[in-house]
Amino acid sequence: MLLEIDTPDQVGPCIAGELAAKRRIPGFGHRVYRTWDPRAAILRDLMCDLEASTGELKWCSMARQVADAVWEAKHLYPNVDFYSAPLYYTPGIPIELYTPVFAVSRVIGWAAHVLEQYANNRLIRPRAEYLGPQKAEYVPVLRRGAAPAAESSRS
Repeated sequence: MLLEIDTPDQVGPCIAGELAAKRRIPGFGHRVYRTWDPRAAILRDLMCDLEASTGELKWCSMARQVADAVWEAKHLYPNVDFYSAPLYYTPGIPIELYTPVFAVSRVIGWAAHVLEQYANNRLIRPRAEYLGPQKAEYVPVLRRGAAPAAESSRS
């Protein structure tokens, strides 16, 4: 979408046209998060920092303008995928690799859902209430012991 918009001065007219035609703006809204997707804020900053290191802020500027325009019109927040694409574009990752990169970054979560379902036939979604420790010390994988059976199946 940002490639189609091409320049920051075209953001407003393009988004207005898409919304007037009742088309969805890719990368906005989330079925769970009703506020900022916390991952989106991190990727937005990474994308802008990476682009600043190249000396140009075109995509960062356009992405922020799109986010502002969609917020003003629809009160929708950008999701993590909205900022992923320009983050991958800036260092030159080929566009045809975006879907595999998106998928690879989610494999661990998908695998965790499968294991959770096998353990107690219940999928854990982001809206589930986390009951674990609030501040746990990080232990490198190679220094961890095997979890007791009762601990590994607890949700």
